[in-house]
Amino acid sequence: MERMRKRRGKTARGMSLNLVLWFAFSLFAIIIMLLFVLVQNLLVDRQYRTQTYDAVRLAGDDMREAMENVPPDNLPIIVKYAFEISYKYNVTVFFLYENGESVFPGYMGQKEYPQLAEAIAASIREGESDAFLQTADEIAYATEALFNGREGYLYISHSLERLGEFEGQIGLISLIVVLFAVVLAFVVSGFVAMLVTKPVTDVTERAKELARGNYDLNFKETYYCTEINELSEALDYARSEISKADKMQKELIANVSHDFKTPLTMIKAYASMIREISGADKKKRDAHAKVIIDESDRLATLVGDLLDLSRIRAGVGTGERTVFNLSEEVYRIADRFTYLHAQGYTIETDVEDGLYISASRSRIEQVLYNLIGNAVNYTGEDKRIRVRLYAKDGRSRFEVIDSGKGIAPEEIPTIWDRYYRSRDTHKRPVQGTGLGLSIVKEILVAHDYPFGVLSQVGKGSCFWVEFNAPPAAGEEQGGDRQ
Repeated sequence: MERMRKRRGKTARGMSLNLVLWFAFSLFAIIIMLLFVLVQNLLVDRQYRTQTYDAVRLAGDDMREAMENVPPDNLPIIVKYAFEISYKYNVTVFFLYENGESVFPGYMGQKEYPQLAEAIAASIREGESDAFLQTADEIAYATEALFNGREGYLYISHSLERLGEFEGQIGLISLIVVLFAVVLAFVVSGFVAMLVTKPVTDVTERAKELARGNYDLNFKETYYCTEINELSEALDYARSEISKADKMQKELIANVSHDFKTPLTMIKAYASMIREISGADKKKRDAHAKVIIDESDRLATLVGDLLDLSRIRAGVGTGERTVFNLSEEVYRIADRFTYLHAQGYTIETDVEDGLYISASRSRIEQVLYNLIGNAVNYTGEDKRIRVRLYAKDGRSRFEVIDSGKGIAPEEIPTIWDRYYRSRDTHKRPVQGTGLGLSIVKEILVAHDYPFGVLSQVGKGSCFWVEFNAPPAAGEEQGGDRQ
């Protein structure tokens, strides 16, 4: 027990579901935002470079088209087009001779770039007539051209300095967005975690109250989650069953105490009478001794029924299943009630011969005896009981019909409970303990046989059982009874 308490205590110190959900949601939001920023920066850089390539290419195409329509010695017009295209595409346009001299030495502040001319020439040799050049600072487009009769290069470039500035601005905005999103994720995830765990917490608190013995609870509430609703319904059903079991246990203790007390009192009283009054009178002594024996038998029967019920409910003592002739068994059990004929009772039997089942013979004997005895105790003034056994849909259906006052519809679900008593008064020619139908129920449930009762108030009741046929019907010694 101490080990179990320590284990429960260790489990209770685990991290709460609310905190786990809050942490998981927050971490998920942070990861999503970081991935978003990373992907965004990659996309921005790629998109910017793609647009830059397109811009310098279009600028180059426009500039070549313009130069084709202008004589190569008309440099002022070429410069005019260069300014227009530079403004249109936000690029820098200038011209170089093959040796790296600028066609216009003072044009846009350009200087001589011999290294650039060599790089352009090398790139063009590898390609066709134009080439793209990219450095850490710029993306450029170059193509061959004629200026004043000399071969040179048209060079169009776009600086990447603005890309760095743009990425910095985007990074700052992304940082602000991420910080705001993280704070919002903390708040929202906390709210969502609380919303998710609140039904679980409510159900847990009610379950703790149930464990303390408080059965005046209602687990059924409309939650937003289907699983929580199903859990609350299951716990409410468990509460109802536990409450009934607790009530039945208390009633069982009270009834058993009463049933033990009465015969014990009588045994003590008659034993005292034998000792003090009838010891010398054989006739009175025998009568008093018979009362003691009868009450002792009653106690033994009660104890036996309680032990049987406990063993069956515990899954032991159900007996070994064998194939036997059910028709013979019904005849034999019905014959045990022939002594009631002297009291005016009539036991009618309508039994179809040759019906076999595979079950515990001793337990099925209890079922048949208890059901017939119950019918005898509750039958009407005509004292007539009908016992039937016949084949139906591949099964053997057993019925016991009485002509009593019947069972009220609201009492039918409880007749199989231990110590059930009908509210109607009745005679009891068959001695019982109040556990007969409960034992019947437990035996039939253990054998997985369907059973029930059909009853109408004022018209009697019909208790029925359907026994499954064995896989292969066997013949029992002695054969069928004719």
